[in-house]
Amino acid sequence: MTIALPRHLTTAELEAGLDDVRRSPADGGVLELIVRRPAVGVRESLQEGELDPVVGLVGDTWSKRTSRRTLDGSPHPEMQLNIMNARVVALVAQARERWPLAGDQLFVDMDLSDANLPPGTRLRLGTAVVEVSAVPHTGCGKFTERFGVDATKFVNSITHTHLHLRGINARVVTRGTIRVGDRVTKLASESAPPR
Repeated sequence: MTIALPRHLTTAELEAGLDDVRRSPADGGVLELIVRRPAVGVRESLQEGELDPVVGLVGDTWSKRTSRRTLDGSPHPEMQLNIMNARVVALVAQARERWPLAGDQLFVDMDLSDANLPPGTRLRLGTAVVEVSAVPHTGCGKFTERFGVDATKFVNSITHTHLHLRGINARVVTRGTIRVGDRVTKLASESAPPR
């Protein structure tokens, strides 16, 4: 018996899903999925995780990965966490069990746009606090392989850059426990006043 994989959506089909993405809550969103990457190509969906300012998501390989964006190749401190809008990943992946393939650690039902979450905005998730980074998060070859060329063009589109369809990067400010279903709440910060 052959199991058919979800087909890659066309640009028109992806664009048709934008209205739903734009309806994501501006505040009081929900943490829909936590994914830990304990080794290259391995994904573990968690119900609960620990965020730490030194290692990011405890048990994830971020702290062991090299970065082309740092002078010495060390892990980029502003890229500890990759956060993606749950409505976008639901659109491109088409099946919830395929969400972890995106490679992000946190999937939230929340508006990740520049207007709503400019760099410096702090978010409370469970008992942890994270800060939105200015470092862009873009789709890569693996994203294309898993979700299609049109999906990569869609999430990286200059037209939609301000929406951060591919997601955002963040760093952990305050250690804490996060759980699927936790509220995601904007906090006041010096560089990003509450709206």
